[in-house]
Amino acid sequence: MPSGDENAVPHTGTGLPYSPKPFTVCREDDPVPPALAGAVAALGNFDGVHRGHRTLIETVREEAGSRPAAVLTFEPHPRAFFAPDQPMFRLTGPRAKEIVFARLGLDGLIVRRFDARLAGTGARDFVEGWLRDELGLTGVVIGHDFHFGRGREGSPGILAELCEDAGLSCRIVPAVSADPGDAPISSSAIRAALASGDVARANDLLGYRWFVLAQVRHGDKRGRTLGYPTANLALESCGLAHGIYAVRVRLADGRLCDGVASYGRRPTFDDGAPLLEAHLFDFSGDLYGQEVAVELLAYLRGEKRFSSAEALIAQMDVDSAQARAAIRADRVPSMLG
Repeated sequence: MPSGDENAVPHTGTGLPYSPKPFTVCREDDPVPPALAGAVAALGNFDGVHRGHRTLIETVREEAGSRPAAVLTFEPHPRAFFAPDQPMFRLTGPRAKEIVFARLGLDGLIVRRFDARLAGTGARDFVEGWLRDELGLTGVVIGHDFHFGRGREGSPGILAELCEDAGLSCRIVPAVSADPGDAPISSSAIRAALASGDVARANDLLGYRWFVLAQVRHGDKRGRTLGYPTANLALESCGLAHGIYAVRVRLADGRLCDGVASYGRRPTFDDGAPLLEAHLFDFSGDLYGQEVAVELLAYLRGEKRFSSAEALIAQMDVDSAQARAAIRADRVPSMLG
């Protein structure tokens, strides 16, 4: 492993706390509801909601005490706002974030629109006019690298000073590493792991199985003729390595199904646009139009071209057996239940 930040704090938690209490989502321009009035909030983009982010969330719960504990995040991602023409591989979209945050013992999530107004807000007005007066927060928790305000003029130290002036509490959480000596856990490191097919590394840094949410769409029905019908999902700007994966799928009705999936361009047939095609073991039914969640448990092999449909089917039989074995062996926590 590369040498990392010597100040990074190892994350020792392994379990995923689950809170059955009500979870309130306040989206974009909606006023903050009474359930989140006076909240203490963790601030950030939280792409991936990884183990480092969970340390912020644990700190928020501790800091809040009897007050609501929440997360304040932004849509679109600021990088997408400033560079709309540059595709971004997002680890967790808005709906996925709601699922994850609801599992982590928080009272709610505040989502605010990242637009020209917010991007142009000065540091002091960000704290006094926005965090305190508009959102009604009583405290914040941030990571060591959080910047804010017009031109990113606000550093963690400046935020702490401004919060003190505004009567808000402020906690700054140091960098978090997976193990002593490792580089700090980051969304970029998780993207890189997924791009190389290292699902085990990505899931370790996340602390749970990475998953995507998408609507099942109609395809060319080729899987049926091969004896492997699939649920087809188009993933937006996804940087996942093309290949075959062991997966678990949560259906719209809450059922969980094991399966094997291919992500890629189908080189044996059409070399088309990338598509996630999930075959669910021991399942029959119509999933078209349903939103499903697909979590990755293991990377089995890369995508390749076969000389015939028969050769492909033979390999799919092998892939299915390997996927079943990987699923039986997997012990990584799930956010899907």
